[in-house]
Amino acid sequence: MEYILKTDNLTKVYSKISVVNDVSLCIRPGDIYGFVGKNGAGKTTFIRMVLGLANITSGKVSFFDGESISKARKKTGSLVESPAFYPNMTAKENISIFCRMIGENDKQADEILEKVGLGDTGKKKAGNFSLGMKQRLGIAFALVGDPEFLILDEPINGLDPTGIAEVRKLILSLKNDHGKTIFISSHLISELEKIVTRYGIIAKGKMVEELTAEELDAKCGNKTSLKTDNPERAMEIIKKLLGTDDVEKTQDGTIYVGKKIENIGLITNELFKNDITVNAISSTDNTAEAYFIEKMEGG
Repeated sequence: MEYILKTDNLTKVYSKISVVNDVSLCIRPGDIYGFVGKNGAGKTTFIRMVLGLANITSGKVSFFDGESISKARKKTGSLVESPAFYPNMTAKENISIFCRMIGENDKQADEILEKVGLGDTGKKKAGNFSLGMKQRLGIAFALVGDPEFLILDEPINGLDPTGIAEVRKLILSLKNDHGKTIFISSHLISELEKIVTRYGIIAKGKMVEELTAEELDAKCGNKTSLKTDNPERAMEIIKKLLGTDDVEKTQDGTIYVGKKIENIGLITNELFKNDITVNAISSTDNTAEAYFIEKMEGG
C-alpha cells in the first residue's frame, strides 16, 4: 500500500478567513506521523475535515490508496480533543456501551482495555481516573473495531510527566506490537521526538515542511563552522584530525563540521602549523525544538 492518508490542497475557510490553507500531506503505512504546530495553527480543524466532522471548503482527502471514504473511515479510529465518557461508569462499561452504539461486539472490551493498560481498573469509576488514564480510555474508544489507522489530536496535552510517559509507551506499543499507523497532532516537540517517524509542520494554516525523523536529525545537532584563507587544505586537515568525513564547504568558503568540536585549540594550532589562517570559528547547538519553533513561526 502506498499511503494510508493523503490530502491534496485541503482548505477550510470560516468567515472569509482561511483556517487551513492548501494543506497537502501523505501518511504511509507504519508511520507515526507528527503533525506539529502552535495552538491555533489549524491542526484540529484539519483533523475534523479528514474525519468528516467539518465540511471541506476545497481540496481532497483520500484513504488507503483511494478506497471509498465510507469503508476507509470504518478502518480509522480517532481521539479528537478531550475524550468523552460516562464518569459514573467503569472503563469496561464505557467501552461496552460505545461498542453497541456503533454496532460492534462488546466482547472486545476486555482486550482493548488490556492494550491501553486499563485492564485492572475493575469497578473504579472513569470520573475518578487520573488525566493519563482518561487519555488512555479515549484511545481505547479509538481502538474499537481494531482500526488500521489512528488519528490522535493532542493526546498528551495537559498531562503530567507520568501520564505523558504512559501515553507515549502506549503509542509505541500500538505501532510496534499491533501494527497501527498513527497520526498524532501536538505542539510538545520534546515528546514527539521520542516516537515520531515523519513530521508535518503547520503554521498559520499552511503546511511549512514535511520531513522524516532522519532528515530532522541531519538538520539539527551540533555543528562547528570555520573560515580560513585556504579552505580546501583546511578541510583535509580537519577530516584527518577528527577522523570524520562529515565536513563540507559552502560557496563562500565556510567550512562546516557536522559535530561540535570540543578542543578548538587543537584544530587552530594544527591549521597554524600548516600556514593556514583561521579568520572565524563558531559552534552551534541546533535543537529540534529550536528548528520547529522557527518553522512554526512561519520561518
